[in-house]
Amino acid sequence: MLRVGLTGGIAAGKSLAARTLQDLGALVIDSDALAREVVEPGTEGLTAVVDAFGPGMLDGEGRLDRPALAAVVFSDADKRKILNGIVHPRVRARAAELERQAAPETIVVHDIPLLVETGQHRSFDFVLVIDAPEQERIRRMAADRGMSEEAARARIAAQAGAAERAAAADVVLVNAGTAGELVDAVRELWRSRLVPLNEALLRTGK
Repeated sequence: MLRVGLTGGIAAGKSLAARTLQDLGALVIDSDALAREVVEPGTEGLTAVVDAFGPGMLDGEGRLDRPALAAVVFSDADKRKILNGIVHPRVRARAAELERQAAPETIVVHDIPLLVETGQHRSFDFVLVIDAPEQERIRRMAADRGMSEEAARARIAAQAGAAERAAAADVVLVNAGTAGELVDAVRELWRSRLVPLNEALLRTGK
């Protein structure tokens, strides 16, 4: 089983790369989706968030009020650390559970936005980074998410820089062209690198 860590800056194209890998046959474990799952109503995770930040973090239906929580933690590193301490261990435990359920010949891709920032890149067989020029990412955030340039730059600044991600990567795919070009690049990486690496691991029994 080849374990791939997939990451990239906001609006770089990581989600498209993940969908392409899934279409090719990978098991994609989306840490953002798991982060939502572990704080659903009735979970220990949601209880822990309310205990840490107060009942104002719930909406009228008893679900996590994500905008309210974001307003509290986005600009406060200490509070963000508390939240990460609640969510991240639960996400990792659930991801490990999903990985254990996969067949041995599966290529498992862990889609983790903060892969490098949290040091998790060291635990994977292969690290794939999707990058794009900063100005292009700002343009995409404005066009696709309605964000101001100031807000977009703040989101970028809150993540690892391109050089830091590149230093942790086995391969960096730069998504500066069309969506089709990125899909083609991911498909070629799958054919030329990921499948052969997985086959080699299967032969050695790892």
